[in-house]
Amino acid sequence: MFRMWAKMIKDTKIVKDTVICISDYSLSRTTMVFNALDEICYQFDLGKPLWLNATVEEFQKHSKARFYQDNFIEHIAFDFLEIQVIEE
Repeated sequence: MFRMWAKMIKDTKIVKDTVICISDYSLSRTTMVFNALDEICYQFDLGKPLWLNATVEEFQKHSKARFYQDNFIEHIAFDFLEIQVIEE
């Protein structure tokens, strides 16, 4: 099972978090990541963040990424959104 943990952080505290599970292994890893991020944004009522080059590199190296204000078009009321793959 593919599981991704998302945390909304403000002032070093977790404001919201969720774990998204995807069990359809006919999908590629990239598709599962994007589908999980779509579900996270839906649950948190957020616009989809942009994947900047630094974000992509961080995710490829550590299976973890942080989305800051620069990644969002609209203003966000938190410091950053962190996603992490916790099971593949």
